[in-house]
Amino acid sequence: MNIFNSEEQEHIAHAIGLAEAHTSGEIRICVEKRCDQEVLARAAECFDKLGMHKTNLRNGVLIYLSIDDHKFAIIGDAGINNKVESDFWDTTKDKMLTHFREGNLMEGIIAGIESAGRKLKVLFPSEQDDVNELPNDIVFMNRQK
Repeated sequence: MNIFNSEEQEHIAHAIGLAEAHTSGEIRICVEKRCDQEVLARAAECFDKLGMHKTNLRNGVLIYLSIDDHKFAIIGDAGINNKVESDFWDTTKDKMLTHFREGNLMEGIIAGIESAGRKLKVLFPSEQDDVNELPNDIVFMNRQK
């Protein structure tokens, strides 16, 4: 099962790069075919497995999707969660869901990336010595592309 073709994967990675260009924050996309547990719990497991809690300022953001189950979650590390408004993640999810309901999976993911990137830019502006701490490619947990 192919979720994204190579061009779509490159487009998403490019959107992450653009979003991270003005912030020290890190954004990752994690995709699985199925999620057999509560989606936030699984997203937290993936967050940990991907080492996203190891960023210098604890400002990583994970967008997790379970394709067959039509589930998704957005979670941020302690550094960003302590600074965003209480409804920020829900508002971001709503922006993504608008695209998902229209069958535009890639556009929904990019909307989430852009929303997170704008917030990270304000809360964690990039520094001169900022380095990209995590890869920008999509992580396929079940080897599904």
